[in-house]
Amino acid sequence: MTQWKSLVCLHLMALALILVVAGTAAAQVGRQQGLLDPNLASESELLALPHLNAAIARGILERRPFLTMTELDSYLGQSLSKEQRTQLYGSMFVHINLNTAPDSEILLIPNMGPRMLHEFLEYRPYRAMAQFRREIAKYVDNAELARLEKYVFVPVNLNTASDEDILSIPGLGQRMLHEFKEYRPYQNIEQFRREIGKYVSAKEVARFERYVTVN
Repeated sequence: MTQWKSLVCLHLMALALILVVAGTAAAQVGRQQGLLDPNLASESELLALPHLNAAIARGILERRPFLTMTELDSYLGQSLSKEQRTQLYGSMFVHINLNTAPDSEILLIPNMGPRMLHEFLEYRPYRAMAQFRREIAKYVDNAELARLEKYVFVPVNLNTASDEDILSIPGLGQRMLHEFKEYRPYQNIEQFRREIGKYVSAKEVARFERYVTVN
């Protein structure tokens, strides 16, 4: 009986692990692992980062949301050198869309060279983060794959995305999950803007919109 209970316990643990892994693979925004989102960070969090002083941090807060990493880099380029910005981007970054980001934006990822840029582009269009992990794992080890994942996302389909997919959008909680799902099926992105605009500011709608698609 004791042996049977042990086997059942092991089976349940294995099943739980499978569910966790499956759930993780479904998320459409890379696991952050401490990488700060400048569109959500507090002033104190920004000031703790390398090369950011009070004036730069205040400028980030006033100008956000940054809808592309290029926008943020352009602003920071007024005060920081390329080397300083590259160092900063190891701690703070605006996620880039794996399917639409231009080469110049992808190259803002620290230590991203032409070879890996080619691999990022080769597998477009990405349908899910699981595809990104599978393809890029052909070229880098697990540690580097996890590092690269922090910087990217695949847009979630508003009409078919799971709760977990939607909740992977930074700063989106259970209340907004309910609102996102309430208006399904969405006919177009204009409908999304109109409906979600009932609950949050136009700036926040624009930030959310980066992460979604109706296609």
